[in-house]
Amino acid sequence: MKKLQQGFTLIELMIVVAIIGILAAIAIPAYQDYTQRAQIGEAFTIVSAAKTAIAEYAQTNGVYPPAADITALALDIASPAGQYVDTVAVTADSGVIVATMKATGVGADIASQSVTLTPPPVLAGLAGTAFVWTCTSTALQKYLPKSCTGT
Repeated sequence: MKKLQQGFTLIELMIVVAIIGILAAIAIPAYQDYTQRAQIGEAFTIVSAAKTAIAEYAQTNGVYPPAADITALALDIASPAGQYVDTVAVTADSGVIVATMKATGVGADIASQSVTLTPPPVLAGLAGTAFVWTCTSTALQKYLPKSCTGT
């Protein structure tokens, strides 16, 4: 009588382990990039209120807010409520916003990196047109949204 094969052979098991290893080697770096993109995305969420307040002030008054008015705008920039963003700073009289990521607790490639949002340099003639922010960053472009040009 012929004996029926039961279970898997060693070579079949080795092939399965090799396939899982190859998939893991591709998936882990892709997942790390994905998580770092999500972490730096928090900076754009946190500064959105400041962007709106500065744009409204500039369009209403024709100038960017001075230091006294930045505080009066009630922007929570001294201690952002973010898990990954360390500081947010608004420059008086120019409206430039800089969000800096934490040094620890974030992905290694974005630790201590910053995102800088710069409003239009000239306010004259903006009536009826879009208020467009320029985005630059010290982080690699692959971690930034498409709207941010990086360095």
